[in-house]
Amino acid sequence: MFYLRQLRVHYGTAEIIKGISIAVEQGDIVSILGTNGAGKTTILRTISGLKCPTSGEIWFRNQRIDGLPAYKIVSLGVAQCPERRRLFHSMKVIDNLLLGAFLRKDKKEIEKDLENLFEHFPILRTRSEQIAGSLSGGEQEMVAIGRSLMSRPKLLLMDEPTLGLSPVMVVEVGRIISGIKQAGIGIILVEQNARMALKVSNKAYVLETGRISLEGESLDVVKDEHVRRSYLGGT
Repeated sequence: MFYLRQLRVHYGTAEIIKGISIAVEQGDIVSILGTNGAGKTTILRTISGLKCPTSGEIWFRNQRIDGLPAYKIVSLGVAQCPERRRLFHSMKVIDNLLLGAFLRKDKKEIEKDLENLFEHFPILRTRSEQIAGSLSGGEQEMVAIGRSLMSRPKLLLMDEPTLGLSPVMVVEVGRIISGIKQAGIGIILVEQNARMALKVSNKAYVLETGRISLEGESLDVVKDEHVRRSYLGGT
């Protein structure tokens, strides 16, 4: 469904992404592990059209999308749930959610999707008229995920969805991610909580200073000694 081929990305003269290749099948969850500064967010920004690659190719559903504007990439079925939620804090929850469907014209289907969203996240129905900035971190993450889903994506890019959340909410976000997979939506999950990421994903890539140092099925990656020592606390 989706793949990167020999992607390279620069910021000025600094090469941040150094010839990586990644593939995602429909309905799979692929996690990208790495420390701060490894280039994880740059990958997602490049896929979304917010950053231009220096070289390489990005393909989605048999169409090359590198070089397309961000709004066009969203309309094709790629949505991003950004790091630190990036909500419109002074707007109501309901308005933040509806912004996810901004490019859609099917009003009745939008209403249907919103109702389905409220069924999956009942707290958002309760908070729908509340100002988004007044919500807890976990509730804001639900709004950010819900906003992304309102575009009806086939591929969802998730950037550090558990950042700053309590252990209870980390578990809840993991449950939500697994539920999204059941709907047949592919997910690229960038996450520093390697334990959670490897638990919910099918496949994993380890990114170190812009290069992929390890890739494979998550059940195999979790057994790697370097991964266990560097990302799982040696357990």
